[in-house]
Amino acid sequence: MTTTTWNTDRPWRGIMVATTLPFREDLSVDHDAYAEHVAWLIANGCDGVVPNGSLGEYQTLTDQERAQVVRTAVEAAGDGARVMPGVAAYGSAESRRWAEQAAEAGAGSVLLLPPNTYRADATAVRAHYTDVAKVGIPVVAYNNPFDTKVDLAPELLARLHGDGSIVAVKEFSGDVRRAYEIAELAPELDLLIGADDVLLELAVAGAVGWIAGYPNAFPASCAELYHAAVAGDLTTALPLYKSLHSLLRWDSKTEFVQSIKLSMDIAGRPGGPTRPPRHPLTGTIEAAVRTATEKAVANGHH
Repeated sequence: MTTTTWNTDRPWRGIMVATTLPFREDLSVDHDAYAEHVAWLIANGCDGVVPNGSLGEYQTLTDQERAQVVRTAVEAAGDGARVMPGVAAYGSAESRRWAEQAAEAGAGSVLLLPPNTYRADATAVRAHYTDVAKVGIPVVAYNNPFDTKVDLAPELLARLHGDGSIVAVKEFSGDVRRAYEIAELAPELDLLIGADDVLLELAVAGAVGWIAGYPNAFPASCAELYHAAVAGDLTTALPLYKSLHSLLRWDSKTEFVQSIKLSMDIAGRPGGPTRPPRHPLTGTIEAAVRTATEKAVANGHH
């Protein structure tokens, strides 16, 4: 049975929330609100946070803002090991600099996409991860073939792990069959659930962590779901998963940032606005997210 106890030896395990970032009305970063949100997530059953992921709108931040978000998260978490900053960038050198900044701030690990400016081949991908791993902070690979156009397929992940470049993978492909192939090819590589709406399937397949979106709005219910799922307690997990799935699937859609921030607003958490090019949800998408969130609140999720 998979342990659900968070420990500093492998701090990338457990529920690591890809945090939304609160902006003021003028769209400046509200670091005080962000610090409060990080502390609240940990107090409500989450193990740590992932600042500067795509859910944190890192692409819209200045370098100064991005660095301060990491420092704020480390301070608010109370233990830097609980923080896994995203270090994605256009170039490997820039990703390496962000990994150095995360290490200096006291973070426990970093989350790294493959090169995302062009369709890098396996050799270029391996060089990218090797370069960033030289910083010395544990690197979690992020497989998002939809946004990066580079697929970290099981065989390539096994090679990256064999290189000593990565300790884990955030698997966002949605192809749950890959979990078993990854385990066969790289049994020591930690599988982390990378999309909320395949949580149960990947937990049953042996995932030891979850880089999560919807705990931003419902941390306690999501923590209950995760712990039951990784423990193999389907009697608890399956009804919970079914009751939350109409919400969790929005984590995998184009409008996931606005969706989760809207859900936070409805659930009584400060979600607030997004920076352009993202605009507030309207029409049928806004209605669907609102309905799913109100249903979750009515069902006692929190």
